[in-house]
Amino acid sequence: MFKITKDTTFSFPPLTDAVRHVYDIFMRDFTKVFSEGFKEGNDVEIVTDCHELENEQFSLTVTDEKISVRCADELGVIYAVLYMSREFLGVDDFWYWTEKEPMKRSMVALASREYTSPIKKVRYRGWFVNDEVCLIGWSDEYPPSRKVWEIVFETLLRLGGNMVIPGTDLPRSGKHFDIASEMGLYITHHHAEPLGAEMFLRAYPDKDASYDKHPDLFEKLWMEAIEKNKNKKIVWTLGFRGQGDAPFWHNDPKYTTPESRAAVIMKVIDRQYELICEKVKDPVCAVYLYGEITELYEGGYLKLPKKFIKIWSDNGYGKMVVRRRGLHNPRTPALPKEDGSHGLYYHITFHDLQASSHLTLLGNTIEFVNSELDASFKAGADEYLLLNCGNIRPHVYMLSLVAQKWNNGDVDTDRFKNNFAKKYFGDSDAIECYDDYFKACIKYGENEDDKAGDEIYYHTARRICVDWTKGSESSEGLKFATGEATLLEQTKFFAEKCRKAMNDFAALVKKCEAVKKELTQGQVFFEDNILFQSRLHLSGARGLYALCRAYEYFENGDMPRCFTILTGAMEEFEEGIKLLEAGEHDKWKNFYSCDYLTNVRVTVYAVDSMRRYIRMISDGPDFFAWYKNCCIPETERKIYLENTQRRTLSDDELTDELKKNLWSGRNK
Repeated sequence: MFKITKDTTFSFPPLTDAVRHVYDIFMRDFTKVFSEGFKEGNDVEIVTDCHELENEQFSLTVTDEKISVRCADELGVIYAVLYMSREFLGVDDFWYWTEKEPMKRSMVALASREYTSPIKKVRYRGWFVNDEVCLIGWSDEYPPSRKVWEIVFETLLRLGGNMVIPGTDLPRSGKHFDIASEMGLYITHHHAEPLGAEMFLRAYPDKDASYDKHPDLFEKLWMEAIEKNKNKKIVWTLGFRGQGDAPFWHNDPKYTTPESRAAVIMKVIDRQYELICEKVKDPVCAVYLYGEITELYEGGYLKLPKKFIKIWSDNGYGKMVVRRRGLHNPRTPALPKEDGSHGLYYHITFHDLQASSHLTLLGNTIEFVNSELDASFKAGADEYLLLNCGNIRPHVYMLSLVAQKWNNGDVDTDRFKNNFAKKYFGDSDAIECYDDYFKACIKYGENEDDKAGDEIYYHTARRICVDWTKGSESSEGLKFATGEATLLEQTKFFAEKCRKAMNDFAALVKKCEAVKKELTQGQVFFEDNILFQSRLHLSGARGLYALCRAYEYFENGDMPRCFTILTGAMEEFEEGIKLLEAGEHDKWKNFYSCDYLTNVRVTVYAVDSMRRYIRMISDGPDFFAWYKNCCIPETERKIYLENTQRRTLSDDELTDELKKNLWSGRNK
């Protein structure tokens, strides 16, 4: 047996930036376990540039006298050290996000062994930390601080990732790209920011974003990005979308045919590749087949060289079909049909102002995601996997699954689920709560993947409020779920969906609360994760249900009851704010302060504005009519002098009075 103690010494290879980072990580982990840091020496010897190994591999030999670690390259060193952290010291990959600290020990005994790390299933694999959901606002710094990015990138490396897009359109003053490179990761780029260049309209706000008009200015931005990053590990993204992540012809509308649009895109891609090759030898290049680009490629209008990685995308809900834009939902399969180099851009979180997830898990199951990734790998899309994660804390469950996929390819989902529950909660029964979560999520359409996340309650509520105040006959923004329908029919549709979700999530919250009481470990993570998410869905469903019911009373001309139910809707959405604040304990202080996408707080504002509007048009101008007609005994109404004996009630006070008199104390 080889025994690791506080006196065990370690010999690291030369400390490049990336090796220095993992050295510091291991020193921290060692100190957590043994209460002091390791010392320099040769009990554990780590060497690099071992050419018998493949890229990123390492081998490890344990004897009674020492541990010898041989690594192919810098990433091999990183993965080897993090392997020892996990397997020898007991540091979990998600330790930071799950509150799972390693045990204190005086000694770790290791049997003699030889181990060689397997070659990863996917060559380039990592995260798109898109929209930086909750990472912005967590600290006082903007863009997010070094401390935030370092723990994000550490977690990615622990999971075997090697590539990242660190954020979207963040200020150029941010250090996120530099930190990712320092830690040994490949950098790649958002499809709206090819080559990592600054967006045209940010650099030239007074110009038309037209390549025809300003090729020199576009190319200047591209060349600046290439020059800055030519010596870093980069998977260069080529392409041409418009500003703000939209088709370029939104800014240049003269391109009306598929042929003309594809011609511009190919011209740009060819020029971008020429510019890269002037500075970088054998660059790795990729092109996103995303949204409208997929349709151009599938239609035969866009011809891409085989040497470029073609990146296929799901629809934002995990299904490998072309994404929905507004009401355009082609459901065109988005998988390769020919040989060449192919990869994936896959979402476990998404933002489409409709029904996606940010603060909670994707609505589709582990089994569904596993199946979609299997089909993608089978079709040959396994060179590259960029996972849109937005954040880590809410999505540990899905992130863990996808990491196993990109490392190993095959995953037994039943075993995965049981192992996850036992690892974090010490009880495999806890997994039933996750299974029930996916069953409870609203299914808003006919397709198997039409499962809603947290955005459906809040975006739907705000759309209803806006279209209601405008007097619209229908809400265009809700037709993705309802089809052609009046606003009344739309509210009835969502009320029915929410009625079922309220029952299902209420049962799930009750189950989660019971499970939590029985857990022997992981209670904090369990409450912050699946219990918090179930409660947020429940309050959202209740709030939207009440809002939809209020609109029915409005249509029937019953303004006082409409008003009281709107107050109830607002109170349910306010419960969502309380849930966010309760989740901001300890190191998570301010974590949800910049919830700008689901935007629970602005939903409360919208519903509050709605009830004020209803009171304005029906209880004004003296704001006494409802109280007089609904709350004062009939014998007093004809002789009561308005506003001489009683102050005008606030909205909340009036709600209480109306409830007592209209609802017999019950808010229906």
